[in-house]
Amino acid sequence: MGPDRAFAVSPRAATAARYVLAGIRLALGWVFLWAFLDKLFGLGRGTTGANGWIDGGSPTAGFLGKAATGPFTGLYNAIAGSVVADALFMAALLGIGMRIAAAAGALLTVLLWTAVLPPETNPFMDDHLIYAAVLVVLALLRAGNTWGFGRPWTATPLVCRNTWLS
Repeated sequence: MGPDRAFAVSPRAATAARYVLAGIRLALGWVFLWAFLDKLFGLGRGTTGANGWIDGGSPTAGFLGKAATGPFTGLYNAIAGSVVADALFMAALLGIGMRIAAAAGALLTVLLWTAVLPPETNPFMDDHLIYAAVLVVLALLRAGNTWGFGRPWTATPLVCRNTWLS
């Protein structure tokens, strides 16, 4: 069986898979968007009201400055609360465009994984690596084309000139 036949599915299964992937994309998007909003406004879940980014708080100071463990603790403590770390962290949480969001989200989750090495409940694997893998799969399979703006986005002049954005 050739490589193209290994993933051959019926049209009905392909349609179902597209919608399942779109649902997973929306669910993960909500996880990242909620974290962004909570860090931005201090909605009281992970970030208290007085510590919202909009009120002068730092979205990276608490976790990177106090909770980081393992071999990269010094690095994460050093960048905790910096303007650059805060801006990059918030940009990765907000993520726009399936490929850009998937790349930023995968990088962010892998970096968060390295901030807590070794993981608390497993010697290697944790949810951060699973999120990264799922984000890559969603981008590769163009999950943004179903229940998203993937098709109109790829038709814009900007993306037509810069195909790496598609």
